[in-house]
Amino acid sequence: DEAVRGTCEDASVCKRFAVSVGYWKDPYIQYFVRQAKERKAPEINRGKLACYYARVHGVSYLIKAFLKKTECNSQIVNLGAGMDTLFWRLKDENLLPRKYFEVDFPMIVARKIHNIKSKPPLSKPIMESHSGDSLLIDSHSLDSSRYSIVGADLRFSSDLEEKLKKHNLDIHLPTLLVAECVLVYMTPQQSSNLLKWAASTFPVAMFINYEQVNMTDRFGQIMIENLQRRQCNLAGVEVCRSLDSQRERLLINGWETARAIDMMKVYSFLPQADVKRIEGLEFLDEKELFEQLMQHYCICWA
Repeated sequence: DEAVRGTCEDASVCKRFAVSVGYWKDPYIQYFVRQAKERKAPEINRGKLACYYARVHGVSYLIKAFLKKTECNSQIVNLGAGMDTLFWRLKDENLLPRKYFEVDFPMIVARKIHNIKSKPPLSKPIMESHSGDSLLIDSHSLDSSRYSIVGADLRFSSDLEEKLKKHNLDIHLPTLLVAECVLVYMTPQQSSNLLKWAASTFPVAMFINYEQVNMTDRFGQIMIENLQRRQCNLAGVEVCRSLDSQRERLLINGWETARAIDMMKVYSFLPQADVKRIEGLEFLDEKELFEQLMQHYCICWA
């Protein structure tokens, strides 16, 4: 679990660096993550930053499509949210759903709550969107009328549901569940349980999953070995064999339709003027490596 929690830090540092050099705008990440003092290749390389850029835009596109379709009369449950800043960015765009939930390990949640409490640019938007009684906050949870953050273990869906309901989860509202590089750290059985729980709990729902794919080839094996060297085991990697296996997992666990595309495909769909802009930010000498990396991550939605 400690190694998995460490991936939250890695992702946050990469995103902060990408924002600082202009890949996309996020005025809030600076309040959660210190800027990396130096650039350490290959952990933060140009290909990885472009992959994050495609991930942020691809996931954001699907989230906004869901919010527009439901006219924001819906809720979002961000599973394994880490230091994500989506709540604040949606508020700035006037796209907040009725309620926005975040779930992560209690230790990560405690750190996030500390940052929110101590930094007015984070706490003020929560207060502005809050109505009703006083805001509830303790070391491992925060509950306002529009934003909640809950410390829970996603491997135990009954515990997760109980905690979310305490924070006014409404199972009758159209619900979007988002998981970015989360399911791969659970066993296939544990992620199946989570997907089944979500499919059977919410009558109207959408699930977005971003994670690894095509992991049985040599490049995928190197990715696995690199993580194992850091004591980080991808317990659910067998489901990441192919786009078909990713889709299949969603369909056999109660979702009616499922699609999956790799990040190279996502990259080709992005506005070409913006792609040209980010490709001009830094020189990419390893084009082939970049393409391989992009072919080993995917976005699935169901």
